[in-house]
Amino acid sequence: MKTVLHRLEQHRNFFATGRTKDVDFRLQQLGKLKKAIVEHEQDLNQALTKDLGKSAFEAYASEIGFVLDSISLFMKHVKEWSKVRKVKTPLVHLGSKSYIYPEPYGTVLIVGPFNYPFQLVMEPMIGAMAAGNCVLLKPSEFTPNVSKVMAKIIQDNFEEGYISVMEGGKEVTSELIHAPFDYIFFTGSVEVGKIVMKAAAENLVPVTLELGGKSPCIVDKDANLEVAAKRIVWGKFMNAGQTCVAPDYILVHHEVKEQLVKNLANTIKDFYGENAQESRDYGRIVNERQFDRLVSLLDEKKVVAGGSHHREELFMEPTLMNDVSWEDKVMQEEIFGPILPILEYGDLNEAIKQINGRPKPLALYLFTEKGEVEERVIQSVSYGGGCINDTVTHLTNPNLPFGGVGPSGIGSYHGKDSFETFSHKKSVMKKSTRVNLSFIYPPYSEKSINFLRKIMK
Repeated sequence: MKTVLHRLEQHRNFFATGRTKDVDFRLQQLGKLKKAIVEHEQDLNQALTKDLGKSAFEAYASEIGFVLDSISLFMKHVKEWSKVRKVKTPLVHLGSKSYIYPEPYGTVLIVGPFNYPFQLVMEPMIGAMAAGNCVLLKPSEFTPNVSKVMAKIIQDNFEEGYISVMEGGKEVTSELIHAPFDYIFFTGSVEVGKIVMKAAAENLVPVTLELGGKSPCIVDKDANLEVAAKRIVWGKFMNAGQTCVAPDYILVHHEVKEQLVKNLANTIKDFYGENAQESRDYGRIVNERQFDRLVSLLDEKKVVAGGSHHREELFMEPTLMNDVSWEDKVMQEEIFGPILPILEYGDLNEAIKQINGRPKPLALYLFTEKGEVEERVIQSVSYGGGCINDTVTHLTNPNLPFGGVGPSGIGSYHGKDSFETFSHKKSVMKKSTRVNLSFIYPPYSEKSINFLRKIMK
């Protein structure tokens, strides 16, 4: 395998040709990528099933179709987003014009996670391509079948100096993040995110970190409990709970908790049948290490629905844990699996205080029919993004930036925000030689200062 530095040099040489700065070239490459994904749809479906047990519907909705839709959006707008933008110039610079030139950083490293192994590599790559960068992809070693298909798509359709893939374990990842790329985009855990940021800092490489955390779901006493149960179960248990923005726990008003728990349990059966292990629409845990970690979070005394698990099949039933406290093990870390703890509150201020007493979450969900409750939560809690009366779907709107805040992430992407993430905004002021304001040059007089006071205030 070629060394990381050799591969990086290939990308630098390709970028130096200037080809990626041509918007027509970018459009051509995006079109090529879209065609290749369509041709490999079946291969991707099979790979996602092998690695994560994803159904065809879920694979298309959350991975393949998601990416195809994103490519279409970029192809529609990349010319507009790439234009030089003229901005206003202060009067003190009479005779000048100011412009912002969006330009690519150059070489971009994208490190992907295992939970959405196709989408969470391709989506940032699309933004990097549209902005005119060369890209090196590092897919997750925990989803080898998807990684293999992605590598084939890239190798068969793009010059190695333009876009390439490096597979391997944490040793490869470590070598990559310590290399002097022009930009690093990482999606994964908070712990690894800290390592990536520290490594990037050694080379002063800018980073985007898409991390996670314990995303709360507040269910107020006036919420539509039937709708809430369906939308919470859907958002929590898709991909067997291995979703960074899945509701990590529920904070429900004590007056409606009992009814919500019943609705949640009934909805799980409606969605996945009496035996979720036989459902074609329910996924699997990615590997034994993650499976064992999840089993260790279970407290059988507090399980009120589900709880069964089979290590050989990497199956864990959609599970509800009731009467959970912040001291329970399941509340000490992001769950990232099909376990949904339920806590209660009596006053909304109490719920807000509990959330604000912990690291800022990637997402927050609120179910309520009252506008004042909605406004209070939005104004009182800091979080990456979220939904009112739904879960997860905010990330499907390309007009909304997606990203965390504080410990849940740095930077954002999706849609135009992806283009801007992978673009440096180069500022240029152009001055006329016909207008030469002599008052700015020394020696300075009182008259010069008085004139300055008039135009700068």
